[in-house]
Amino acid sequence: MNKAMGIKLWCLIILLSIIWGASFFFVEIAVEKMTPLTIVLYRVGFAAFLLLAFVRLTGRKMPKTIGIWGAFLALGALNNAIPFTLITWGQSHIDSSLASILNATAPVFSVILAHFLTKDEPLTKNRLAGVLFGWGGVALLIGIDALNGAGMKMAGQLAVLGAALFYAFAAIFARRFKDIDPVVVSAGMLTGSTIIMIPMAFIMEQPLALDPTPVTWAALFGLAAISTSLAYIIYFYVLSKAGATNILLVTFLIPVSAIFLGMAVLGENPGWNAFAGMGLIFIGLVLIDGRLLKRGS
Repeated sequence: MNKAMGIKLWCLIILLSIIWGASFFFVEIAVEKMTPLTIVLYRVGFAAFLLLAFVRLTGRKMPKTIGIWGAFLALGALNNAIPFTLITWGQSHIDSSLASILNATAPVFSVILAHFLTKDEPLTKNRLAGVLFGWGGVALLIGIDALNGAGMKMAGQLAVLGAALFYAFAAIFARRFKDIDPVVVSAGMLTGSTIIMIPMAFIMEQPLALDPTPVTWAALFGLAAISTSLAYIIYFYVLSKAGATNILLVTFLIPVSAIFLGMAVLGENPGWNAFAGMGLIFIGLVLIDGRLLKRGS
């Protein structure tokens, strides 16, 4: 059952969408001076430090069993290390606004995977229609570049779509943590992803040899402290108060803030197909969510 939301929760959902939308803006700045794996390492490492400090300050306890920490490593790979790397690499070839629109397809992947991997979320007619609209939007976004033979740009788009797929896998895998404090799960997940990223970054990119500017460091701080640590705290608070269905509303709003920042600050100029594709994806999300259809009937 959906939970009613007051002004406070609506404001937090809007704030969360701005914070997560800003992550694409921060990445776009960081990739100008730093390499993708290093950016992800700084993002998850600093965010893990902040969340572990938050866990300690609020009197929470981190689990000590090997099994749970193994699951944290797996969740860190699915929800942070792999998708963050794909998005960051993808944004070295495409604009932040386009990346945010493609990232909004995560719920489209989720309903497909949930149908085959779970027993309680079948693919209904409305959800199937939502999937078709969502893929129509993706085809509109990528199809024109594919016809023009835009190799690396299309590769960047496919990388962000791959990240959305991994987010969907992570959402299903994360169900096993339903009895653990979500803030503890976030801290454990980010710690696990940091453990994964340290050898990857140092073996493949040598992060200590890079020379980022103060603007780059500011973007990394915003990415880790605001768009990761603070975002997870707000996300899980809203999730506990408003429910999983209402938190889907964030997906609708993230591209809006990302496109605004991309156009206003970075000078990006999304084409007509970006807005048309976003429209089709949003229609798909409305069909998947289902609440507007119920109110209209």
